Amino acid sequence: MTCDVVIVGAGPAGLAAAIRLKQRSPELQVIVVEKGAETGAHILSGVVMDPMGLDALLPGWREEDDRPLRQEVVEDRFAFLTRERAFSVPEMLFPARLSNKGCFVGSLGEVTRYLAGRAEGLGVEIYTGFAATEILYDETGRVAGIATGDMGVGKDGQPTAAFTPGMELRARYTLLAEGARGSLSKQVIARHGLDRDSGFQKYGLGIKEVWEVAPGKCHPGLIRHTVGWPLDRHTGGGSFVYHGADQLVTVGFVVHLDYANPTLSPFDEFQRFKTHPSMRDLLAGGRRVAYGARALTEGGWQAVPRVAFPGGALIGCAAGFMNVARIKGSHNAILSGMQAADAIVAEPDLPEPRSYEAGWRMSAIGRDLYPVRNVKPLWSRFGLAGLALGGLDMWAHALAGGSVLGTLRHRKADHASLRPRAEVTPIVYPNPDGVLTFDRLSSVYLSGVNHEENQPCHLRLADPLLPIRENLPRFGEPARLYCPAGVYEVAVAADGAASFVINAQNCVHCKTCDIKDPAQNITWTPPEGGGGPNYANM
Repeated sequence: MTCDVVIVGAGPAGLAAAIRLKQRSPELQVIVVEKGAETGAHILSGVVMDPMGLDALLPGWREEDDRPLRQEVVEDRFAFLTRERAFSVPEMLFPARLSNKGCFVGSLGEVTRYLAGRAEGLGVEIYTGFAATEILYDETGRVAGIATGDMGVGKDGQPTAAFTPGMELRARYTLLAEGARGSLSKQVIARHGLDRDSGFQKYGLGIKEVWEVAPGKCHPGLIRHTVGWPLDRHTGGGSFVYHGADQLVTVGFVVHLDYANPTLSPFDEFQRFKTHPSMRDLLAGGRRVAYGARALTEGGWQAVPRVAFPGGALIGCAAGFMNVARIKGSHNAILSGMQAADAIVAEPDLPEPRSYEAGWRMSAIGRDLYPVRNVKPLWSRFGLAGLALGGLDMWAHALAGGSVLGTLRHRKADHASLRPRAEVTPIVYPNPDGVLTFDRLSSVYLSGVNHEENQPCHLRLADPLLPIRENLPRFGEPARLYCPAGVYEVAVAADGAASFVINAQNCVHCKTCDIKDPAQNITWTPPEGGGGPNYANM
């Protein structure tokens, strides 16, 4: 098939770009491919959403009967946790740009379904259940579209009776809106050297549960963030608790993936967090109804690569537009999709959308990211003390318009941060109680994950022997712990021989293994289209 623009990913960035293209040039043929079984199936976020992106894209959304965001933030709390206590931090200590006033508590899945409806109403074609697996190039090396993966291929690599070949979608422009650590985005960044000046990206792992709490415990519009326990002072991360409607409370935890201790388990740190007295009181008498996990980009201003390339552009979290200090990126994702679309319409004959590349730093996206650019580097270098320094740096911007630190570079990639197991104190986690804390497999069940079992493993090992030969003796094979879905195991036979087991069926597509594996031996690739989690309202 041929079209004017093909977009990979039906998230906020991809759908915003599609809508904007049709708003500006209704005659354009725009196709969106989405690997999830339906729009929103693979979308996961907190979400407390800054509405500025929606306001710019669809100014009348607040008056519509099917608007996706209804609950405005009414109270914003922040606390530092010790094992037994929570110390509130006054809101007046934070720069105004960190305020959540005017933001909405909601579901990013609902937002994407709403955007998909508006896009289809404008004539955008959205193909769900199709995983984009290959970048197509023309004879000059320019990106010329994408190919979707074959379906009905068996574990042996041979076609089964259900075989359906993938299709080529050739387009004048290709927009990659895959989210954090997208497989095609990773290839394009490497081939075109887009990160030559920016260096590597930084990431976190966000884990989320939705709880139906007991009557009287949900306070719609109340949000709370914490830092501190259960993480040590050297490890970045923190929690979020968002109260929505219908007695539903979002409980989540983010661990920065530049942690050093290979025995740390982000999943188990999250489970420990829920045992804090403040959380135990909230969740007592409630029940867990949903679970999910996803990597998020944290590098900020200085880690954004060149976003335009011959034949297309990176948009949303594929480019790295999340504001780590605000824990928000959906508003910038929408704005970036709009900017890329505007550039395509304004510059149809140029080899790439140059005005998007040249303009995002001077736009609302740049104004959002620039003043907080040193928060992540300081946090990575100095732990909790660095977070406090980052706050002072933000105040310097607010009061003096600049920073004496300039722009700090990120020192190393997340996979290079692990220390050998022999150099750390191993972390021992308690067994789950099945009431507040749970194991991985029962959690994965709530994600609705499903893959066709008779298909090649989508988690590729460059060296199948390396996990046991190198990672196990040096790091204790950290894949067993950093994966929040129980995909990786080390099995020991009766004779003592160890083997590395991949339970690909469990994969929730968080991409953490692709990011954190110390040898960069694991490559995440899209499985057969439609497989993966099925998040209803995450």
